[in-house]
Amino acid sequence: MREEGSERRPLSAAELFDGLGIAYEHAFGHLPAQLAAVDWLTARLGPGARVLDVGSGTGRPVADRLVRSGCRVTGIDVSGAMVELARAQVPEARFEQHDVRDFDAPPGSFDAVCAFFPLLMMSRAEASAALDRMAGWLAPGGYLVTATVPADVDGVEIEWMGRQVEVSSFSVEEYLRRQREECGLDVLHHEVSVFQPDDERAAPEEHLFSYARRPDGASA
Repeated sequence: MREEGSERRPLSAAELFDGLGIAYEHAFGHLPAQLAAVDWLTARLGPGARVLDVGSGTGRPVADRLVRSGCRVTGIDVSGAMVELARAQVPEARFEQHDVRDFDAPPGSFDAVCAFFPLLMMSRAEASAALDRMAGWLAPGGYLVTATVPADVDGVEIEWMGRQVEVSSFSVEEYLRRQREECGLDVLHHEVSVFQPDDERAAPEEHLFSYARRPDGASA
């Protein structure tokens, strides 16, 4: 119990998701726009495609859906608890505890990168750099499929699922501009939708999903 007068400290991403565990899957595992994004991606990937799932969580539904379609999946997450859950639930994929800001892979290592909401608990500068890093891991013609909560905010404290966190994000226009102009990607599709998580502590959220592609002629 906190001492009287003490302030709640915003949790790090690792602390937040270590504490949430399987509850995150229960609240967000049936997100229709996310399922549609993964299905869109797998329809364009051949058997054995190399896919990186950034912020892989419990492994479900994203990594699970990818491996079922024949992809070779690597998942990374800052939360050790999430990595252990994912390894148990999706043993066909490989999961490692990494922060996308520190993870390293050779240029052109992946045919696709999925990143559903992992950038929100970073500064804007860090999120922008992470987008650029992920684009660099794509092979020419590879896909970057992402989602975020669009908002013109940087380092704002909020309560989310009963926990204090600090978040940053971009407007829809700025998020797409960064992919096009700074990452050199072609944005093929984007959509904004509202989702109500299956958790009484969580309010409805506006989500931006973006499907982008590295041009075929881009050097890795």
